[in-house]
Amino acid sequence: MQPLSPELFWLTLTVLFTGLMWAPYILQRIVEQGLFPAMGNQPAGHYEKAAWAMRLKRAHENAVENLVLFAPLAIAVHVASYGDGMTAAACAIYFLARVAHAVVMTLGIPVARTLAFAVGAFCNLALALRLLGML
Repeated sequence: MQPLSPELFWLTLTVLFTGLMWAPYILQRIVEQGLFPAMGNQPAGHYEKAAWAMRLKRAHENAVENLVLFAPLAIAVHVASYGDGMTAAACAIYFLARVAHAVVMTLGIPVARTLAFAVGAFCNLALALRLLGML
């Protein structure tokens, strides 16, 4: 088995993190409603009572939306063999920015949330520019 390229390694960690982000806010929903009501369909407009859980849910939705941009870029860099130190760093920084975004969003720190989001967006831009031969 060959080791993963740095781009695929960081993509895998990003996917795992994004895939697990739901757990804390679902556990909070179980605490609020009980196990069986929490497992049922939530009515339209339902929101968790805990503000942090609502914010984490929005951060999770944002992470999924942005994974649609990051994943194909990271995979394309790997497949095209355009990976180097810059693309590896961009993927690592993207992962850290998504973790930071989730943490500061959950804590309700708006300026830090925007900054973390912007860092991730610039990482995607760097990968795209590398693929286009512009960086």
